[in-house]
Amino acid sequence: MKLVVFGYGAVGRDTTKLLAERGDDVLVAQRTEPKELPATVRFVACDLTDPAAVAAACAGRDVAICTAGFPYDSKVWEASWPAAMRALLDGCRLAGARFVFADNLYMYGPQTDPLVETMPLTTYGRKPRVRAEITRMWQAAAAAGDVRAVALRASDFYGPDVANSVLAGYGVANLVAGKPAIVPYDPDHPHDVTYVPDFARALVTLTDAQDDAYGQAYHVPNAPTRTLRELLALAAQLADVPLRLQLLPPWLQPVLGLFQPMVGELVEMRFQTDRPYHVDATKFAARFGGGATSFEDGLAETIRFYRN
Repeated sequence: MKLVVFGYGAVGRDTTKLLAERGDDVLVAQRTEPKELPATVRFVACDLTDPAAVAAACAGRDVAICTAGFPYDSKVWEASWPAAMRALLDGCRLAGARFVFADNLYMYGPQTDPLVETMPLTTYGRKPRVRAEITRMWQAAAAAGDVRAVALRASDFYGPDVANSVLAGYGVANLVAGKPAIVPYDPDHPHDVTYVPDFARALVTLTDAQDDAYGQAYHVPNAPTRTLRELLALAAQLADVPLRLQLLPPWLQPVLGLFQPMVGELVEMRFQTDRPYHVDATKFAARFGGGATSFEDGLAETIRFYRN
């Protein structure tokens, strides 16, 4: 199979590795060339908001997988994500390629029930509203028969080499370095998290799926829900280090946001962390089977990465 993977962050790396290991012809497309790629994988420079560059990257490919991200800035998202989605859909249409979108869960907005794929798209906030907008774009293209498109939605990431993860980058990495884990929200609400290698495996599953699996969205299966405090305690136990937490109180986020834009961008996303956050992945499991990596195994791999 010939595939192009747009974006080479944590999810893109793991997805590319799986595809290359099984012998697929893989092209990685993003602005800058990665320092390292699997031996059989080629690279092409590509601005995801440039329709001509995206179309060129899609040409001759059977499947286009988007694992890309933009800086965590509402203004950037509002300008870049719709342009990128238009370019991706047009590129896939011209190439006759199927489109697999590695997505998040923002488009549901504030909810109190477990998240399911049939929930209405939100009009809340800026970043959630952008994710809802681009969801409507690929859904419309799929419904019109222009592109065979599918989305796979994941919760907050953790795993080896996942720098912007609360559990991994700010939690496990700090604990194994003898520092307190940085906790930017209430650590005692149950909260689903996604192990990045599980996300990559599920993306590969969708590249192989029959066409009738397309035109819809799925949730990545996660290990049984725990709180962030429980997961950090387990990580400390596995790493044989003391559990030390540095909590950032909710009232401080807007203040810090005046000086650190990244923190300010989290304020509108409080609905993900100020209540239990459960993701129902029954649909994916019923269609494709399989489970999720246990936290014991996933955290052990994460600890091993940060220690090495």
